[in-house]
Amino acid sequence: MKKLFACLAMAFAGHAFAAPACSAFVPDGQFPTITNPRMAPKTRMLCYSDFVVLHSGITHGPLWSAEHLTRDHLDAARDMTRTNRFFEDDRLPAGEGATLADYKRSGFDRGHMSPAGNRWNPQAMAESFSLANVVPQNRENNQRLWAHIETAVRKLADQYGEAWVVTGPLFTGAQLQTIGATRVLVPTQIFKVVYVPSQRLAFAIVADNTTVDRYDIRPVRELSAQAGIAFPGIPADAAAKTNVAFNGHAFTVRKWGW
Repeated sequence: MKKLFACLAMAFAGHAFAAPACSAFVPDGQFPTITNPRMAPKTRMLCYSDFVVLHSGITHGPLWSAEHLTRDHLDAARDMTRTNRFFEDDRLPAGEGATLADYKRSGFDRGHMSPAGNRWNPQAMAESFSLANVVPQNRENNQRLWAHIETAVRKLADQYGEAWVVTGPLFTGAQLQTIGATRVLVPTQIFKVVYVPSQRLAFAIVADNTTVDRYDIRPVRELSAQAGIAFPGIPADAAAKTNVAFNGHAFTVRKWGW
């Protein structure tokens, strides 16, 4: 049954990949680009029905996952039921993707980058559980702080009608933890870049991948330099802003607790 489900999910994903609408998940049809040459090898873009992932065969997970949140889709997402059926994306060459066994007894959650809570139809919900869309995430972080952040971003998109969101891992330091036989890299931080075009508003949220109760708000330009990822679809003036509003608060400093 699990194999059948995975095959059906991949059939859906393959159909979505063939469609040119993959660029509909990024602002102005411009995908984030890797500017750090060490991250560039073995990258593959995987297009799903309502989000797109750039996967790394080196980290064995996503470098970013992009989605376009709209008020109508978020309204439909409220009625969706989580499938919780994770699967390995067979479009990846052997050895490049994480496996279900890698996460077993690892102590880490399979943390969605484009979250299941944003998915607005059964196909999208099923596809969001691809291991190509998840990273090893601290369990309490995933279920508390990061869930809070995802909810707040949904509220922001609902308030203004739409938002473009890119989520991904950061790997800082020479000694990085891995899990499983595949040696899936464990992120040291997780980021979320949010762009609200109607407000010419863009900012980045960064949280340590630990049991924490605070996150950083940063200009997109600063996050871009740290992550080694450019976001060409976000206007330069919005990406450089240091005064932003998120979750009902205005920010002129970098750190804020909730």
